Order: sequence, then C-alpha cells, then structure tokens
Amino acid sequence: MAIAKAERLMNLALCLLGTRRPLSKRELRDSIEAYVEASGPGRGAASGPGSDDSFNRMFERDKDDLRELGLVIETVENLDGEVGYLARRDSNRLPPITLDAEEAAALGLAAKVWQQARLAGAASGALQKLRAAGLPEGVDPYEAHGALEPRIPVHEAAFEPLMLACRDRRPVLFEYRKATAAHPETRNVEPWALECWRGHWYLAGWDRDRGAERVFRLSRITGKVRSRGTAFTAPVPDVVTVRETVASWAGEIADRSALIRLRSGSGYPLRAKATAVRELGDGWDELEIPYGHGLDAWLVEFGPDVVVLEPAELRADVVDRLRAVAKG
Repeated sequence: MAIAKAERLMNLALCLLGTRRPLSKRELRDSIEAYVEASGPGRGAASGPGSDDSFNRMFERDKDDLRELGLVIETVENLDGEVGYLARRDSNRLPPITLDAEEAAALGLAAKVWQQARLAGAASGALQKLRAAGLPEGVDPYEAHGALEPRIPVHEAAFEPLMLACRDRRPVLFEYRKATAAHPETRNVEPWALECWRGHWYLAGWDRDRGAERVFRLSRITGKVRSRGTAFTAPVPDVVTVRETVASWAGEIADRSALIRLRSGSGYPLRAKATAVRELGDGWDELEIPYGHGLDAWLVEFGPDVVVLEPAELRADVVDRLRAVAKG
C-alpha cells in the first residue's frame, strides 16, 4: 500500500508540474490510473456519487501530502467557475544551495535537537529538502559533533498551538494556574516568543487583562489553547528577554543568601546553586543558596523535601504559598 501511494503521489506531482494550464479534478481523475481504479471496476470516470466522494477524499489527502512535502500547488478558477490545479516549475525550483562542512553540521545539529520533540517530522523533512536542493551527500551533518546528543524536551500540549500563534501573531486564551493559586485563571495573551530555560518552556507575551508584559510557564497551562481572531493591540518588542525575566523570578539575580534544609537525595537543582552544603544526618542536609525575587515560588515546587530556616520573610512566603495550595 505504501508503494501504491508513493506511485500515486508521484503521478499526481508529474501531472501538476507538466501541465501548462490548470487541470480540473475531472481531468486529473481521468489521467491517473490509481484514481480511475478508485472509481470501481468497469466504471472509470463515469462513476456514481459514492465513488466521487471516495475520489475527492483521496485527492484532497494527496494534495495535502504533496504540499507537506514542499510542492507549491496553485488553485485557479477559470472564467466558467471551474477550479483547476497546477504546480508551476518556477515556483518549485530552489536556487543552488552551497554549504560547507561547518554549516551543514550546524543544520544537522539543529535538526537533531528536535528529534525528541513535536517538531521532529518538520525538522527531518527540512533536512531532506536541503539535501535535495544541494546539501552535499558526502557531508554528514552529525559527524563533526557525533558525541553531542542535544535534546529539547517538549511534553506540554500547549507548545505547538502557542508556537503557531507566535508565528502567526494570533492572540490566545488559556487557563493558567499560578504556583500560589489553587485554581487556574483565564489569561488573554498576545504571544511573542517561546524559550526553553533549565528544562522548562516559557511563553512571553502581552497580558491584555493586566495591560502588561507577562511570562508563563507552559507546564502550568491547563486545558486547550484557544485562538482569537483579533489583531495584536500592543507592539511586539524587538528583543524579548524571557530567560532574564524567568531568572529574576527564580532567584538567579540574588543579592542575599538563604539557609534551607533539604532532604538527602533530592533537590538537585538546589544543590547545583548552593554555595555551601553541610550534612545534618537523619536524611537531611543544610544548604546556603542565593536569595532573590521569586525564590519562594521555586522552593514551593520541592514540597516537603525543603524547609526554609532563614531569612524569616522567605520562610513566611513559602508557608503562605503552601497553605494556599493546600486549601485548594
């Protein structure tokens, strides 16, 4: 079946590329053997409504598949109102692409990054198209960096719709649960950019209801992301500082120190930040870590594995956040 489909797609592509005028569905159906056979034994093009529906579904799927593969198919309506299709050669011809070994390696490495993410198919397809357009066959994009295994985790269902909304400049609605809240709230956002920081994805954009720039962690988005059919109301900045904003919230920009107790064998991100570690025994360690804005929200994520010793205001903030969650 895979061979039959590949042959059908090839024949359709050749028909669309070889014609000088738009071809109607009827003409394409009569020209491609697989479409004639789909009409049923002995019926050919003069088939009934059932076979028409079967052909239309097959044709639409094939047309979408060819477009996914990169073929530019135009839809043209003639003076009689009949719709025709063609693929102009000048629209489907790429200029020669010359890449040296380092450039090819960079492209291959970029494609490899997405192999464990939702963009794996698009990344592999893009690399195949570059090879067809002139990427040297003798150059292995992975060879120069074979020891590297770069991966970007994308497990959040919100990633793909938000990525498309950022690309198309479409406002979105979604339910968002803050670390301190027991229940999610609706956010009306004009999305600007997505960025991965320390294994988590974040969205930066303009919060319409609050009239200010905000950053949202994708893992805290619940339910579906819904698109709005309106235009952006706020200008998109040339540079969106997602990482810097999240870093300040997470206590990366710190001017003080905090003392915490951490359960042994847990909280490795906290251990990586610690400036001093002391074993307390009984399954606990004492850590001194940088203290900045947002550290309380980060500590809450470790639940019962963390106890804040000082300063007092940090301990109070963490306790308040935990109580808010417990009430929910």
